[in-house]
Amino acid sequence: MSEELKYWYLRDHKLFRVLSFGQIRELCIITGFRKAKRGDTIELSEVDAPRIFLLKKGAIKIVSLDEDGTETVKDVIRKGDLFGELTLEGTGDGHEYAKVLSEDVIICSFLLSDFENLMRRHPDLAVSYTKFVGMKMKRIRNNYTNLISKDARSRLLHFLEDWAEREGETDSDEIRIPNYLTQNDIAQLICTSRQTAVQLLHDLENEGILRYSRSEIRLYQKSLPQM
Repeated sequence: MSEELKYWYLRDHKLFRVLSFGQIRELCIITGFRKAKRGDTIELSEVDAPRIFLLKKGAIKIVSLDEDGTETVKDVIRKGDLFGELTLEGTGDGHEYAKVLSEDVIICSFLLSDFENLMRRHPDLAVSYTKFVGMKMKRIRNNYTNLISKDARSRLLHFLEDWAEREGETDSDEIRIPNYLTQNDIAQLICTSRQTAVQLLHDLENEGILRYSRSEIRLYQKSLPQM
């Protein structure tokens, strides 16, 4: 990948807008780039050294694998999101990998040690990074609160509304969301069984709140309950 293309991939992200032209050029030197296609698996827990990842294009899901070989979807990462060793501690454990959900993705990555050195030299980047990670952690806390305080139906509606806010396109009185998740993915993300998730989607469709298909979810704004 050309240095010019790397520059624009990074310059376009709000995290790096505090950096000058020359500083972003410096960042290009330490940045790794990878392209992948739908269904590809990207190892996160067996990379050469702790890394921070930035999803420049597309969508992926983060999956953990326990000692019994059971897979659990932990998060969905969308364009512009950071993932990996965000706490800068490099203490991630367990087997985690990313699976590509969209047609293709572009992922930038930085060695944790290189990124720490860069922030030490450029305090504005450290402040920008702290704010960016803080917003991500707030979203995680809100999701956790919903998991422990709301029933499965409310969790599903909250999940769909959050998804619509981030990726939906408004068309008249409906919001159209590109659907790259399986029903089992959705069930795991809202901490319920697949059977329950399927039934809830069916109920919401019967109530005129949404229309579900493998490729798209349509939310009808006038019918959405107040959360």
